[in-house]
Amino acid sequence: MRPRKLIAIALAPLLLLPFFFSSAQESPPLEVKIRAYTNATIYPVSSPRIEKGTLLIKGDTILAVGPGKEVKIPADAEVIDASGKTIIPGLICTHSHIGSVAGGDYSSPIQPEVRVLDSIDVRNTSIDKARAGGITTANLMSGSGHLLSGQTIYLKLRKGNTVEDLFIEQPDGTIAYGVKMANGTNSIRDNGGFPGTRGKSAALVRQKFIDARAYLEKRRKHQKEKPDEAFERDLALETLADILEGKRTVHHHTHRHDDILTVLRLKEEFGFKVVLHHVSEAWKVADEIAAAKVPCSLIFLDSPGGKLEARDFEWKNGAELSKRGVVTAFHTDDPINDSRWFLRNAAVGVRAGMSRQKALEGLTLAGAKMLDLDQSIGSLDPGKQADFVILSGDPFSIYTRVLETHVEGEKVFDLENPSDRLFAEGGYGAGHNREASGCCFYR
Repeated sequence: MRPRKLIAIALAPLLLLPFFFSSAQESPPLEVKIRAYTNATIYPVSSPRIEKGTLLIKGDTILAVGPGKEVKIPADAEVIDASGKTIIPGLICTHSHIGSVAGGDYSSPIQPEVRVLDSIDVRNTSIDKARAGGITTANLMSGSGHLLSGQTIYLKLRKGNTVEDLFIEQPDGTIAYGVKMANGTNSIRDNGGFPGTRGKSAALVRQKFIDARAYLEKRRKHQKEKPDEAFERDLALETLADILEGKRTVHHHTHRHDDILTVLRLKEEFGFKVVLHHVSEAWKVADEIAAAKVPCSLIFLDSPGGKLEARDFEWKNGAELSKRGVVTAFHTDDPINDSRWFLRNAAVGVRAGMSRQKALEGLTLAGAKMLDLDQSIGSLDPGKQADFVILSGDPFSIYTRVLETHVEGEKVFDLENPSDRLFAEGGYGAGHNREASGCCFYR
């Protein structure tokens, strides 16, 4: 045999190696599954209720929603008969403390540089309980013992091992979050630079925003005159500058009517976006809130007790605000209210005079607007993310159960799954992470 032929035979397997390697590496793309939930009562929220409706999902996106006769189901779709069941958008809790979040410490009353992102335990069972309550998106924040306790974070309650698996990215690639502020009695104390009165509380906040204005002007001047030189950053003032530029929303804990008006006064002075949270006495200043065009996120307590400044809380808050055109949502403030019973907030709102439509919006679309996420979540519309909840009956019935919770098309809670049922039904301690006494279980 000629040498050239021998060389060619010897090289032939080597010549085929790129083909084999490329075939192994370039696996065919995963098939995106299409699912159709049929014969359900569907509340899209953005449009009227649909009887015997169909929700069509492709992967993580809603393809279509409408009466069964109007939605064309592809031949290769998986069809799930949801007869007797109700489908609503995924619930959005605009104010929650699940995930063992922790923000500012007691070194100062205003700490904008602190991120709850750096403190969240995504394996904490409080997140599993929120899924059991139908919550698909939550604004996690630190407490109200500071005038400003740090940056919140908006999370999708996907299944994940790290917080990076759950956070929401904005179109510019940054993480979606707001800033937690508070006033009233919680942040008043006579130590560590904290205010001793309501007047001093407002003065400290006002001065910090004045400092942030100066920082913002200094940064703009530097970028114009010395664009090639690094600017000396101040993380605290940088966050406040983002608020002044409208990049971040202030989520403001406030209860008494005079405290509410103080927030509106500061908002008018500095021009920042704000959502008022709790607003126990909103009914006293509902006209002023409406005139300021500020949204409100409510907590509905169903038993007496709590702080003195919430003494004049009224269930009619939701009705008084919504009838004046105020964007009104609900929140759990978990663990103040258990996330598993989030639907009850809206039911109480209806009982106190809210319309069913506004109450449903308060659990879904209104919250999405407050988080600037209403283009992707909050209602069952084609093109939006497939966040939805399957219920056993009417959303406002005390007998209704959350059967399934889906985030971006993935089922993250199923009442028929014994481990999931534990989070839905278990009492204190059921499904908790390991608990023990001793030196190593406290931090």
